[in-house]
Amino acid sequence: MPSRVTAPQDPALAFWNRRATPPFTALRAFAAVGEFGGIRRAAAVLELDHAAVSRHLRSLEVWAGVPLIERGVGGGKLTPEGAKFHARITTALNEIAAASAELVNGPNERTLQLSCIPGLASNWLLARLADFRQSHPEIQLILRPSDTAPDFTRRDMDGDIRYVIDAAPNKPPAGEVETVQLARPPVLAVASPARLEALGDPRTPADLLHGPLLHEENARQWTAWFAANGVTQDQELAGHKLWHAHLAVDAARRGEGLALANAFLVGDDFKVGRLVDVGARVGAQPIVMGAYVFCARRDRWRTPALLAFRRWLVKEAAEEAARWSQ
Repeated sequence: MPSRVTAPQDPALAFWNRRATPPFTALRAFAAVGEFGGIRRAAAVLELDHAAVSRHLRSLEVWAGVPLIERGVGGGKLTPEGAKFHARITTALNEIAAASAELVNGPNERTLQLSCIPGLASNWLLARLADFRQSHPEIQLILRPSDTAPDFTRRDMDGDIRYVIDAAPNKPPAGEVETVQLARPPVLAVASPARLEALGDPRTPADLLHGPLLHEENARQWTAWFAANGVTQDQELAGHKLWHAHLAVDAARRGEGLALANAFLVGDDFKVGRLVDVGARVGAQPIVMGAYVFCARRDRWRTPALLAFRRWLVKEAAEEAARWSQ
């Protein structure tokens, strides 16, 4: 490779020397490769062809005169020089992103606009927000329960909490976003004590077919739950369709039938005896159908307010998951 570029002696003047800094597109591609662990993953995030990312990396290495990634090991492992350079430029790029966000969004960086699926918002998140407010009184949260994920390209929402079903098509949120998985809670069959008593003495998962069963928009979740527990049906399972998880859970609290839920939605109900884990009573195996995820605009991902909320949310979700795993 060619020799290294010689920068001006005065660091204050280095930035203004065109040859002292590489092209921004090459820096961005290199930063993404180091962040996401590979050329193809970086290309998907940047919405570029992987060959274009490879060209940017090669041009950066030619400019620097040293190899930055190790070839033949997956295309994502950085050399010692590359790792050191990546740490420095990532800090700089994050600062550029934060400054750009402040320019676009205005000076009020202490306000967070968040959306969340209604069931989690009312049954879990709302009861814990007092703790966040106490820890971060300087941050104002605006919470909007919503059944649909926001379009982050409109810039009217900073983050979103949603349940993503494994079997559903992988449709990424609109706009440039970052995502972190919060938890993969098992799905449980629940009912009120009165409804359990009305069932008599259920001994097997098949006994729960007498429910009555409460569904969301269709019977697929109950069908999958029964199939995982060795119970198959030739026809669609009967029962009211309530479209929303929190409505099905609320109907179960009122004794109207059996619902499928997870500990994030019904953990507090278990504590006070409003609901019981009927599946555990009949020896059923809980199954995992999806995950709670937190998505946020990439230009807001490392801003102080969103970073504080994200870290708090991940911690709360981990503690909740630990409670029901025990």
